Amino acid sequence: MGVIARLKDDISSIYHRDPAANGTIEILLNYPGMQAIWIHRISNKLWRRKWCLSARILSTFSRWLTGVEIHPGATIGDRFFIDHGMGVVIGETAEIGNDCTLYHGVTLGGTTWQAGKRHPTLGNNVVIGAGAQILGPITMHDGARVGSNSVVVKEVPKDTTVVGIPARVVAKPTEESKEHTKRRTEMAKKYGFDAYAVSPDNPDPVANAIGQMLDHMHLMDSKVQEVCQAVQTLGGSVCTEKLPELEVDEFSDAELAAAKKRQHAIDEFDPII
Repeated sequence: MGVIARLKDDISSIYHRDPAANGTIEILLNYPGMQAIWIHRISNKLWRRKWCLSARILSTFSRWLTGVEIHPGATIGDRFFIDHGMGVVIGETAEIGNDCTLYHGVTLGGTTWQAGKRHPTLGNNVVIGAGAQILGPITMHDGARVGSNSVVVKEVPKDTTVVGIPARVVAKPTEESKEHTKRRTEMAKKYGFDAYAVSPDNPDPVANAIGQMLDHMHLMDSKVQEVCQAVQTLGGSVCTEKLPELEVDEFSDAELAAAKKRQHAIDEFDPII
């Protein structure tokens, strides 16, 4: 790919990922992340030709100019986007795939002084939130996402989100968890309560507590139904009245809105919070 074509590709990717982008001239002049990447491409060529001093001088100038420090030896793919830029550090043996996004304050760092592969490898379409630290020669597989201010020291599987210190996986939806969520939702509606965040993979402790309550209610409801059927078979007359609905509209609306906001942050992963 030629220089002009690659430049257009980078600009197009910024338009796609940053709604604040208003024009090509603005991007070229005011996006330090893009400036740092293009200076790195020059310093990387110098580094590969063993002009190491010139490459390091150029990368130091880039750090002074943009606030982004990229070692000349780092390998970076196409359409790489550094949003805001300030404080980003990318180590010498780091490898970054295509269509990756880093926010400000991210470190792709090493954990040893020994020579060799010391820094992370990012697959394609990886997104790393503001302030996150990715440490060691670990691999972030395609589609991996890291929450803001997380510290990642272990490999992250494909299409998985990790958060926390140390970073832990937010479980990916499976067929079993989808069925679990569906059952919880049906129970919530039966009792007149549109429960928020009943998904079993939600990291919110209050949401998990409510989900467990709904599971318990589902079990009790099934047992009571069996007892009622047995009594009715013996000629009794029980369980003829409909369960009363819970009046929790205000609580439910507020918590549902909060849950949607949290889930949107995870799904869209715009870690500017």
